[in-house]
Amino acid sequence: MLARGTRANRARVAPGLADTGFCAAKRQHYRGVKLHFIAARRTRQLPLPEKVHLSQASQHDLAALREMAVSLPAGCGLFADKAYSHAETAAACKQRGWFLLASYKRRRNEPEKDVPTLYNRFVSMIRQPLESLFNWLIQRTDLQNASRVRSSQGLRVHCYGKLAAACLLLTPYS
Repeated sequence: MLARGTRANRARVAPGLADTGFCAAKRQHYRGVKLHFIAARRTRQLPLPEKVHLSQASQHDLAALREMAVSLPAGCGLFADKAYSHAETAAACKQRGWFLLASYKRRRNEPEKDVPTLYNRFVSMIRQPLESLFNWLIQRTDLQNASRVRSSQGLRVHCYGKLAAACLLLTPYS
């Protein structure tokens, strides 16, 4: 986040990369970028990021997945949140030899009893280590605070530099 709240619409920082988006979890507008991960699961450890992608804050997560998907090998399993719950995306993933499991997104006016809660719990259980990785990154590197960055290049250095340092902390010493 480069700027938050009312300053998000007026900020003109890093115009080539950042723009204004909305964080539904925090219920706030911000100017910045989104960080997307495809990570390898590890037993009893935090996942290790394999693919990292920066996108504009206003770009939908499905569009970012389409950009990242070009370099994914066949046979991948993708466990995603509700933003990726889309029939066409699931069909495209199946066609490429991947399986996509995303939490079920309840439709408007759909009764609560029709939501597959066990399925959502399963997907959330698999995704929980990735959410822990994001939380660990934020706490250890203060990745979300880019308020002093002024250029697109500076924003890239901020994001990828902090990610590189975090990956060094994640990998075991030989």
